[in-house]
Amino acid sequence: MDPLTLALPTGRLFDDAVALLRRLDVLDDLPAERSLVVPGRNGFRLVIVKPADIPTYVEYGAADAGIVGKDVLLEQGRHVYELFDLGFGACRGVVALPEDRLETAWRPGVLLRIATKYPQVTTQFFAHQRRPVEIVAVHGSVELAPRAGLADGIMDLVMTGRTLRENGLVEAAEVFRSTARLIVNRVSLRTRAAHLRPVFEQIEALTRPAAR
Repeated sequence: MDPLTLALPTGRLFDDAVALLRRLDVLDDLPAERSLVVPGRNGFRLVIVKPADIPTYVEYGAADAGIVGKDVLLEQGRHVYELFDLGFGACRGVVALPEDRLETAWRPGVLLRIATKYPQVTTQFFAHQRRPVEIVAVHGSVELAPRAGLADGIMDLVMTGRTLRENGLVEAAEVFRSTARLIVNRVSLRTRAAHLRPVFEQIEALTRPAAR
């Protein structure tokens, strides 16, 4: 039988994801974050890819399952099953503006130019708020955009708020909350259920509040 392929994200979720897989006895040795394919245990193998690519790998069946942040799922809207909130990687998506402009800029009807790595989610948020907005999609250091004159503010992930404070930004609104999620390919969930079910049962037990 072919091994089940699990997509593991690089970046901020990597260490917690590896720790979970070791508790599930899916992974033995600690893989390097730069590895591409890692042999696992009990019929699994892992592919290690950038977080934004995890839903694509799972949707197209290159991976049977994957671990990814809810923020990525909200932005991409891929056709995958989201099965478990894994409970780690907690962060929030917020709109932030320069502190000295917050009072005047965050008024109903004021057109704002917002830089973000999440253009779809940000557009939906401002539409729901009935606030006019121009979205500027960026991929690097979003907090630089107001300081450089590229945008009035940003929508980005925050964990402690330290980066916002260091760049003179303050939170204007919360857009979403995010934690790591286990997602599964729709076909794999049907055709490989016997192999996946024991792992799902372990994850369900481990992610119950009392088990954390």
